[in-house]
Amino acid sequence: MNIKFLDIKRITDSFEPQLSQEVQRVVQSGWYLQGEEVKHFEHAFAGYCDASYCVGVANGLDALTLILQAWKQMYAWEDGDEIIVPANTYIASILAISRCGLRPVLCEPSEGDALIDVTQIEKLITCRTRSIMVVHLYGQLCDMNEINELAKKYSLRVLEDCAQSHGALYQGVRAGSLGDAAGFSFYPGKNLGALGDGGAVVTNNRELARTVRILANYGSSVKYVNQYKGFNSRLDEIQAAILTLKLKRLDADNDRRRQIARRYLKQINNPVISLPEVHSWLRHVFHIFAIRTPYRDDLQQYLQSLGIQTLIHYPIPPHQQKAYSEWNHLHYPVTERIHQEELSLPISQIMTDEEVQYVIDAVNAYKCQD
Repeated sequence: MNIKFLDIKRITDSFEPQLSQEVQRVVQSGWYLQGEEVKHFEHAFAGYCDASYCVGVANGLDALTLILQAWKQMYAWEDGDEIIVPANTYIASILAISRCGLRPVLCEPSEGDALIDVTQIEKLITCRTRSIMVVHLYGQLCDMNEINELAKKYSLRVLEDCAQSHGALYQGVRAGSLGDAAGFSFYPGKNLGALGDGGAVVTNNRELARTVRILANYGSSVKYVNQYKGFNSRLDEIQAAILTLKLKRLDADNDRRRQIARRYLKQINNPVISLPEVHSWLRHVFHIFAIRTPYRDDLQQYLQSLGIQTLIHYPIPPHQQKAYSEWNHLHYPVTERIHQEELSLPISQIMTDEEVQYVIDAVNAYKCQD
């Protein structure tokens, strides 16, 4: 077999012919920005997330940036104020903080689930801490009750990075409504993916939604009148129409991912491979099925030789990146182990049972080359 890590073409084809019809309809409408398609998607996605407001933006990085920048304006935060963020996240979470002139404070994750270690957060809080950014990594929701209690204790804002957790549920509440605000990405490979870049800010705070919308439109709510030094970050009409169509099938697609994950967890049995820790099936939408092994690179090559494509999320932790050279001397042992050992197996709603079994058999047959 030849199994791609994520076959976006097959996923796209599974929405035909409706998807092409939607694109054609919007193209023929002659209206491509700030129109009814975006308004319709914003309303639908806000409702899906159990939230009051959704603002479509250009991408997930902008979504996080705009939330932080809006809070900075609304609450008079100063340059250098601190945002606690997991050390093992994708760098975009951290870039959003830096773009706003704020200071990222890295927090180690838990070993078992790779989510921010709640027991480590409190000791990082200072008089300049303004927010905790939680990242629902791989599609699994963090322990939001404990995090929200801690945030309330210190009067902090909670920002959810939901780039990988579309549709996940925590005690009956959707990702996106578990903190003060949430940023989503609709990059094509996401569980809810566009055919290009796209993102959204979701919140129950009216003032925040209004401020984000202004900031995303050059800092302007009235044409040629600029209230803030803003951005140009807008979701376009075609992507909005595509996302509205795909949203209708998101729960079913997530359920299929869970089915595959259950098989992986039940049937993969190899002594040199650690399987992910799952707290609750509804809390996880398995955007990524991340296994770990000290023989990661060898295993990846072995699977590639059998026609199975895997990816690494992520090969270099943020504190070891050249972009943050001021952190290169720091040591985050849990983060570093995760980045050295993580390997992502193929998982998506369009994988067949035969493909899943082929992956399972290949992983189980692997023998490390000591």
